[in-house]
Parts: sequence; structure tokens; C-alpha cells
Amino acid sequence: MDQLYLKILESIGEDPAREGLVKTPARAAKAFQFLTRGYGQDLDTVVNNAVFKAESKDMVILKNIEIYSMCEHHLLPFFGKCHIGYIPNQKIIGVSKLARIADMYARRLQLQERLTRQIADALCRVLCPSGVAVVIEAQHLCAMMRGVEKQNSVMTTSSMFGSFERRESTRLEFMNLIRH
Repeated sequence: MDQLYLKILESIGEDPAREGLVKTPARAAKAFQFLTRGYGQDLDTVVNNAVFKAESKDMVILKNIEIYSMCEHHLLPFFGKCHIGYIPNQKIIGVSKLARIADMYARRLQLQERLTRQIADALCRVLCPSGVAVVIEAQHLCAMMRGVEKQNSVMTTSSMFGSFERRESTRLEFMNLIRH
């Protein structure tokens, strides 16, 4: 990957031998591997058996999970907040695992719409809950730095399953709780 970054620098007219760029290809390759580390992770390893029996049927929410991803169309970052809610059906998951699941899927080349759905699907597979809701609010550098250049634009996506999809009152409770 280092050699590919070297060629990119040359193709834009830079001198890769210039003092500030000498180690840039290696640094850029290492950074890109970090930004896409989700490809080397799988759901079972991330969850790591942190699913527990529980009698609760009350809504569980983890909000304001920071996410950082890369747009698959332009290889530019998008970043924002992910809000996850679920209604247990005899199983709950360790709170850190919610953030780790979001991060695992975010650290791949992504579309925000797909990312939202992947997180919700993963929770459905792991917990078989009565319902799952995922909302992501993100800013996309591909829309801010290039193209339409809209600095304050925020894209919001949601994915709802089970009781969040079927019952308006459940969906509204979740939406109200993530806004406070």
C-alpha cells in the first residue's frame, strides 16, 4: 500500500522525496489500515459472549456514540453520532458492545444507510430482541469539502425493527429520549 500512496503523490505533481513527504506513503498506508480495521473484525469476536439473561423488557438506549467512517464513493470521511435502542427479549448485551458493534461496521468503506442497517441487523442476530432502533446523524466531507460544499449539512438515517417499527408510541419514545 505504501507504493500506491507514493504513486498517488507523484500523480498529483508532488515530490515524494520532499522532506515533509518522505514518510507520508507509509504513514498514509498505516492510517488507512486503521480507518478500515472493521474488515478484520467479526460480530462474534466483538460481542465476545457479553450477552446476558435478563427479565427486563424496558427500553435500553445508548446514545451519542461517536462514529467515524469512510464514504465508499469518494474515500472521504463521514462522522457523527449513532443512537441505539432495543427492547430486550430475555437477553441484554454489555453496554460497551453496542459501541464496539457500531465501530466495527463504521470502520469499513460505507454508505450511511447501509451502516445504520448493519448495526440494527447485528443486534437482531445477537439478541433476538422485541425491537431495535438505530439512528445515525453524520456529516459527510464529500458534501462539505467538494461537490455541493454545504458546511452545515447533516444526514440522518434510521433503521427500525420489531416493536419500534410496528408501534408508533415505542418509536416516539425512543426518538424523544435520544433528543434530550
